[in-house]
Amino acid sequence: MEELLRDIASRKFAPVYLLHGEESFFIDKIEAAIEQKVLSEAEKSFNQTIVYGKDTDPMGLLDVLRRYPMMSERQVVILREAQDAKGLDQLIPYFNQPMSSTVFVLCHKHKKLDMTTKVGRALKANAVVFEAKKLYDNQVPDWIASYTKGQGLSIEAAASQLMAEYLGTDLSKVANEIDKLALNLSKGTSISTRHIEEYVGISKEYNIFELQKALATRDLERVTRIRLYLEGNIRKNPLLMIVSSLFSFFSKVYLLHFLKSSSEAEKLKVLGLKSEWALREYKTAVGRYSLAHTQYILSVLKEYDLRSRGIGNDGSSNPDELLLKELFWKILNGSPTV
Repeated sequence: MEELLRDIASRKFAPVYLLHGEESFFIDKIEAAIEQKVLSEAEKSFNQTIVYGKDTDPMGLLDVLRRYPMMSERQVVILREAQDAKGLDQLIPYFNQPMSSTVFVLCHKHKKLDMTTKVGRALKANAVVFEAKKLYDNQVPDWIASYTKGQGLSIEAAASQLMAEYLGTDLSKVANEIDKLALNLSKGTSISTRHIEEYVGISKEYNIFELQKALATRDLERVTRIRLYLEGNIRKNPLLMIVSSLFSFFSKVYLLHFLKSSSEAEKLKVLGLKSEWALREYKTAVGRYSLAHTQYILSVLKEYDLRSRGIGNDGSSNPDELLLKELFWKILNGSPTV
């Protein structure tokens, strides 16, 4: 993506762009760069057209694509929500012979365009194609560090991990919080967990990251303190998010039970971790939770994932605070049935 953004910044434009895939943030960022760089604000009035997939008539769109710009070198045509457009095959002749004075951007969000179709093959042959792939959980901290650097800041590893744990893979949400930090901190600041607590609202002491450490060591007193904090701030710490994070943690613990004889490098690779330091918590948890108990915890987490969505609550409306209390009791005190 960075190479594509550099070309756009250098005003090296292609006649057709296909931006497709699951991660909308990347698509939005490239589209915004094209909007900003191709035309001046004065030129946009007559030479920028934005249409939406559901409302698009292919033949009408062809007329727009083939017209010449007014008092400008180029025009920009953006098709948003292209995944909802019908009749894109009628644009194939245009893809094969696009207007050099038109910059046409197709934003196909939430899923890939099938590149084996006639439309896909035509775009592959004639357009700049960018696939916006969703990041894996373990890729988010590095992305946070990279995005933060672009804002003129740096971030400590613990702070990056904390944001990733709490905000997940929704990059728009993550970027919004980093932008907020950039507005409040001077250039060159190294973001710490203290900054995260102050400006993002995530406690550096009572958070999922610290909860996993406490669970790994079965530190009952600390687990209880964190649970009480989470219960008292349930809106900022929804049960669904907590369950998802714990499922990811105990899934790695489960895998590690089968990797006891493997090398450290193999363990890191299978678990998707970057350092032996990150592996230590999981090793500790393996020593505290048997394989059978870990399997039991994963089944409990699946149950509470459903219950957090209102499924399987026997018709009763249990508040998240109560479900959270039940969940922690089962993790620490429950046992698998034989």
